[in-house]
Order: sequence, then structure tokens, then C-alpha cells
Amino acid sequence: MIVRSPADVLAAPGERLELHPALLVDLAENRAAMLAALDHAGTPVYGVNTGMGRLAGVRLTADQQAEHQRNLLVGRAVGGPPWLSPELTRTLLLMRLRGFLRPEPAVSPALVTFLADRLNDGFLPAVPSAGLGSAGEIIPLAHAFQTFAGLGSVLEDGVLTPAADALVRRGVQPLVLGPKEGASLIQGSPLAEAYAWLGARRAAALADLQTQCAAIAVDVLGAPHAVYRYGASARFRELIAGAEPRAGVVQAPISVRVGPRVLAHLARVTAELHDELRLGWDEPGDSPSFVDGEFVTTTGYHAAGLGLRMDALKAALVHVGEIAVQRLHRLLDPQFSGLPAQLAVDPGPQAGLTPLHKRAAGELHALRRLAAPATLGSLDTSAGQEDVQAFAWAAGAELHAALDHLTAITACELIAGSQARYLRGTGAPALEPLYAWVAERVKPLDADRSLGPELTRLIEELT
Repeated sequence: MIVRSPADVLAAPGERLELHPALLVDLAENRAAMLAALDHAGTPVYGVNTGMGRLAGVRLTADQQAEHQRNLLVGRAVGGPPWLSPELTRTLLLMRLRGFLRPEPAVSPALVTFLADRLNDGFLPAVPSAGLGSAGEIIPLAHAFQTFAGLGSVLEDGVLTPAADALVRRGVQPLVLGPKEGASLIQGSPLAEAYAWLGARRAAALADLQTQCAAIAVDVLGAPHAVYRYGASARFRELIAGAEPRAGVVQAPISVRVGPRVLAHLARVTAELHDELRLGWDEPGDSPSFVDGEFVTTTGYHAAGLGLRMDALKAALVHVGEIAVQRLHRLLDPQFSGLPAQLAVDPGPQAGLTPLHKRAAGELHALRRLAAPATLGSLDTSAGQEDVQAFAWAAGAELHAALDHLTAITACELIAGSQARYLRGTGAPALEPLYAWVAERVKPLDADRSLGPELTRLIEELT
């Protein structure tokens, strides 16, 4: 993938990145302009010739400035395990690269090239995923990028390894940071951006699976279709087009009727998260930024907008989960399905899928506890200089946990739908490929068996 602009970085997230030479020339010219402005600046430049946080009023000598950018990464690396997943860590690095291709950070082509090369060779810093109580993301970013200087640790096949050793194995010398580069590396909110980017994509995929689950319920329960003229997507209406309403069913349970409307809300909230992410990409992420020849203080580290959007998406996922678990329960009840109790071939001697519903209820119980906003709850730090925190990263971590729980609920619902189709013998034509796909992975039950391993594999495939 040839990268010509910041937008190209995320166009193909898994591909090898090659920075276009013209882009490097632009970065070099901008870097030179920033260094010239720094040489002529008679005023303090935050984090460059001063301390940071409450110590911003401390001017640094020339000797102190020479070590300062490296020290910014060392002194703030106070985190520990558990570490971010490889996917989140790589996405964090991608977000940092995307931001550094803008003019405002004014980092060197050497730093940008080093970052792209580490993405290409699978270099994965050990980045803490909790206990990050700073106004921005200074703690995780210090852990992530001190590794470029050969400090801290990386994860290789899940094993904690000294970053210096990992660089040696790659034949790479540790990066020597120039003026402002250490400060730029720990500024902004690339971790919150990584959570939002991956979370929105996962939510969209899960919404489609839940649309199929909602259609399965209509098919299995023989629910009337008229209610879906409003509030239902075209995709949902296509899936239920061939489903036959069951004789005598005047009105389906509310969980079956309102599912499509709830999923429409989920789609809107997911789109709003995407929009918020793009808005942030149009602003500088570090502070100070180099704008029109001047050093300008910014607030890109305060990603409350992203955090609150992720909190809203969490709440939407909780309601989808509540609908799904209730709908699953209705599938097990012969009063609503007209099928054997608990979807067992021989109810009584066999438990059927009631234990599966209990697993889903447990997942929902955990999911509900994630509905509280993570973005709210500021505290004083840095002797009062940093008196507000966005905690957007925490909203992102909880969003991904919520997605995990809803994925497990969805897997339970798919298995129950497949079993109901097996017992009924027929299904809506548009849903037959889905029924077959699930049945290939979790064979229908003619007798009770331990579904744990099969359910786990299905959840992994859906994630």
C-alpha cells in the first residue's frame, strides 16, 4: 500500500505500508520550518524547552533539552498488565502514523519512517490497557513509544520481551528523538481512536448478525409481517419475505416486533461514532501544534466526544442484548413457537436449549453493567494543572467488552434458531444459507450434549 496522504494509512489496515517519496519531502520541509521557528522562539514552547503538566513553568537548559524528549517517554511509563491486544496495539500505531502525516506535529521523516517500518515488521509494544488516569493518554503512549528508543517491552507471540532485543533481531538501531518528537508521541488520543475505529466496525458487523437473528425469530415463531412496514430495514424485510405467518398468531411478543427498530437505532449511533472520529481527524492531535509558523496550544488530547459516543453505543448494544435474550426465550417456549418445549427432541428426558438461554442471560447480566458512562468522573492530577480527564480510552475498552458479550448472546440465538429450523423442517428461503452455515458449525441436537466447545468456536468465528 503506497501512502500518499493520512487517509491512505487506514485504507487497507493489514497491508504493508510504503511512504511515497513526495510525502517524505513535504514532511522534511515542514520539519525544517518548525526547527527554524523553534530556534527563533524567544518564548517557552511547552514540552520542548519547558517541563510538562504542572512543571510547564520550568525552563530547560540546552543540555536538559537534549535528553528531554527521551525522558518524556521514560518517566511516564508507569503502567502494567493486562496489555492491549495485538489488534488494538497495531491500530494504535496506525492512528499515530495517520496523525503524524499531518503538518501540525512537524515530526521528522525519520520518525515517520521508523513508525511505518515497525508496523511492517510486526513490532508490537506492550501497552497497558487499564489504570490510565491522565488528562490524555500519556501513560499508554509512553509505554508504546519508549520502545522505539529501545526501552520498555514488546510482545512477541504473547511473550514479554525487551524492546532493545526486538530491535536487535530486526537489525534496527534505537531511534534518537529530535526536538518536540517525544512530546508529540505522547500527545493526542490515538488509543481512543483505535478503540472507536475497531468498535464501530465490529458494531456494524454485529448489527447485521442481529438483523438476521431478528428475522429468524419472525420465521420460527410465524410472526405477522405488517408491523415491519415501519422501523425495519430493507435488509430485514428481504430476509423475512418468504417466512410464513403461523395460523392463529395475531401478534408476536414485543421483543420480536421491536427488534428491527432497535437495530435501526444501533445503526444510527454507530454512524455517529464514525462521524465523530472523522471530525477528530481534521484537527491537530498534539499540543503544542505547529500551525502557520507558530506553536499553538490545542486540546486534541481531550477526546470526550469520542468517549461519549462510545458510551452511547454501549447503551444501544445493551438494549439490543436485552431484546435478543428475550427473543431467544420465546423461541424455547411452545406457546410461542409451536415446537417442542425448550427445542428438545424429547422434552423432559432432555434439557434442550434452556441451558443455552441461561448462558445468554449471564452474558446479558455482564453486558448491562457496562451501560454506565465511562467518560464521566474527572479528578485532579498534576497538582491541579490537569483537573479534567476524558477517559475516552475507558469508554472504548468497555465498548469492546460489550461487543464481546453481545457476540456471545448472538451465537446462542443463532444456535437456537438453527435448532428450531431443524425441528420445524422448513424455513424462509432467504434464511436457508444462514441456517445451513450455523448447522455446519453446531449440528442440531437430537440428544443433550455439552455445547460449550462448539459455542466457543462459533463465538470466535463471529468476533
